Amino acid sequence: SRGDLIGSAAACTGKIFTESDAEVSEAIDFTEFYPYSAYGFDGLKGTKCSGKGVGLVISPWNFPIAIPCGGIAASLAAGNTVILKPASFAVPTAWQLCMAFWKAGVSKNVLQFLPCDGETKGAKLASHKDIDFVIFTGSTDTALKIMERRPNLFLAAETGGKNATIVTSMSDRDQAVKNILHSAYSNSGQKCSATSLLILEKEVYEDESFKKHLIDAAESYPVGSPWNFENKMGTLIQPPKGVLRKAVEELEPGELWALKPRYVQDNNYMLTPGIKWGVQPGSFTHMTEFFGPLIGVMCAKDIDHAVELVNETGYGLTSGLESLDKREQKRFTEGIKAGNLYINRGTTGAIVLRQPFGGMGKSAIGGGIKAGGLNYVSQFMNFEEISYPVAGAIQEESSMMQLIRDWRLKLIGKKFAGFETDIKMTIRAVMSYLFWAEQEFLVKKDYFHIPGQDNIVLYLPAGRIVVRIHKDDTLFDILARAAAAKISGCKLTISTPVDLENEKVDFLLGREPERLVANSEIVRQSDEELIKMMPEIQRIRYGAPDRVPVEVFKEAARAGFYISRTKVMMEGRIELLQYIQEQSICINYHRYGNLGERAFD
Repeated sequence: SRGDLIGSAAACTGKIFTESDAEVSEAIDFTEFYPYSAYGFDGLKGTKCSGKGVGLVISPWNFPIAIPCGGIAASLAAGNTVILKPASFAVPTAWQLCMAFWKAGVSKNVLQFLPCDGETKGAKLASHKDIDFVIFTGSTDTALKIMERRPNLFLAAETGGKNATIVTSMSDRDQAVKNILHSAYSNSGQKCSATSLLILEKEVYEDESFKKHLIDAAESYPVGSPWNFENKMGTLIQPPKGVLRKAVEELEPGELWALKPRYVQDNNYMLTPGIKWGVQPGSFTHMTEFFGPLIGVMCAKDIDHAVELVNETGYGLTSGLESLDKREQKRFTEGIKAGNLYINRGTTGAIVLRQPFGGMGKSAIGGGIKAGGLNYVSQFMNFEEISYPVAGAIQEESSMMQLIRDWRLKLIGKKFAGFETDIKMTIRAVMSYLFWAEQEFLVKKDYFHIPGQDNIVLYLPAGRIVVRIHKDDTLFDILARAAAAKISGCKLTISTPVDLENEKVDFLLGREPERLVANSEIVRQSDEELIKMMPEIQRIRYGAPDRVPVEVFKEAARAGFYISRTKVMMEGRIELLQYIQEQSICINYHRYGNLGERAFD
């Protein structure tokens, strides 16, 4: 029941009741939403979907209810069996959750509960050959260790975050203080989405009134037992150690304590909020994630400088902006490299479908598909095409449309001897890609239209993507991947092995695909040369899992680099997911309930 889960979370992790209550609601959303989203893929004509097999959900202690529930629900909805390996600190809560699934009718043969030590037995479990995929939430270092033990493992990992809130001179400063404190100190700062970096424009940084307001508000936060409902912060999961202990005990050059954290009643599980002032670019506090109630404050010349400071961390989970200026909001959304952007509100508390959750850079390992979004379950499905996809009318004229019209005429004239089937499949694929690009991947959507708040879900091109050719690739495999990358807006490089000579490569280098690969780079390179390119590119797209060399897998695992290797599909709703990065933007545009010029939207 809701009460059992909330009480268990308080007892195990020190989480206050209001935080856990919201988690239970999110868990319910997951169990209702993921089956719904799975039906969307199951209903694609010409495509048959099935589960990948056995999924392992490795869940964290800081969200002991919602995150394991989301992993279980997504895996089951996709048609898999599931093993839940919870964090050691949150085993009783995970047990309560599994009992709820079993009571609802899920078989214990389908969902199994396996608490164990993460460093030893958990590591062996994740690398076991019978595990088909892993859903992991935790630190970036742990995710990389999982990948290194089994480099070809399919891992969907939501990892750490060094999240920042920017406050400009054009902000409502009272509102900013409220949002900053909620973002930084909810669950004692033990959220991957928590704000731990506060970047103030120079005018705000030098505003003594703002500084005093921030300090007074943080100092007033009651800290103590989660069983005392007056407390806004509960206990830490464990006494500070490692980077958190260093952060709360030491200052670097230029830093000073605006508000020094202290232990309540000498209990090192109860730490009051802390604020470090004068954090310098490139410093430990600027670049390091620490899981605790501590903010590092930096000074920026302007919004552009602030965006640079945020991106320098290499993380990209959440980021916030406090500004009423639409020009600054535009520069923020276009410049910040993060999965979830928030404007004039807190950086935590993503809601299923309204703000699908997941990061970029060091904050995610995998395909960049967000939890709580329409595409999440697709990662845990296998797809097989049993007929041509069905695409609707395409509205926009393009060079791709002209190309496939020309190829249709040439097919009639029998100009593609030996490649007729591949060209037919490519034509159908491009039609499907163009249709879904117009309907889904190149448009911004708001599924809720809440008065006072925009919730924009959009897709960004994955960046520079390498389509790697293999001797077993069909001509369709080559052309379809190139077309999908171009239609998605990626910068395309087609890479072929140095010694590969066949009629498919000859076709690619001929005149027919010129419009398809226009402004793209075609290179011949060894696997070693391809590996050296990884720091300069965002993704490598292979045509099938068995075509990825072991050494490429190993190097990708060491770097947390995503190798896309699903079977190439004609169905654009599925194939284009390999070339994009999801992003969510939430903007509070109301002013204390007043909608202003948008009242009549």
